[in-house]
Amino acid sequence: MGTISDFELYERIQKDDREALELLYERYEKLLYSFAFKILQQKELSEDAVQEVFIKIWRNKRTYSKEKGKFSSWMLTVTRNACIDLLRKRSKTETELSDENLQIPASENVEKTVEWREEREQLQSAISTLSEEQKKMVELFYFKGESQQKISESCGVPLGTVKGRIRLALQHLRKKYNEGRDKYGQEPM
Repeated sequence: MGTISDFELYERIQKDDREALELLYERYEKLLYSFAFKILQQKELSEDAVQEVFIKIWRNKRTYSKEKGKFSSWMLTVTRNACIDLLRKRSKTETELSDENLQIPASENVEKTVEWREEREQLQSAISTLSEEQKKMVELFYFKGESQQKISESCGVPLGTVKGRIRLALQHLRKKYNEGRDKYGQEPM
């Protein structure tokens, strides 16, 4: 069988075919990352943008049609929009943080510090339940900023395995973190 076209992969994704999404990811990850990096000039933000693109493709399976032009051009447009969203979000967060430091009374700062510590403890508790491989990959990817490709090379495991372990770890962390929030009467993520 010849190479599957982008549109055929997209049609399979519309039928909830995760393997098609992985194939599309492998086909476009480097192109989208380099495009995002030109806009964002930061490794982690660029990787986040690429992840956002594929999350959007999975969640909004009906947004592309052949009338919108070449599939790769459409994906670059989605990537550009994801980059813009990340820049806006980051800019807003930085503004909110600087405003908070100037305007929040001391008693509210204490409350926020306590909340932050509770959330950090919940996250640390959730991380402690991961397998050793998942912990290592989460630490390398999210806390040390290593690319998935570099983790694959340094750990001697296939790239798909790294991606799968990180994805499963995030699903597990989200579940455990939300369980902890429920226990404290907080709203889940």
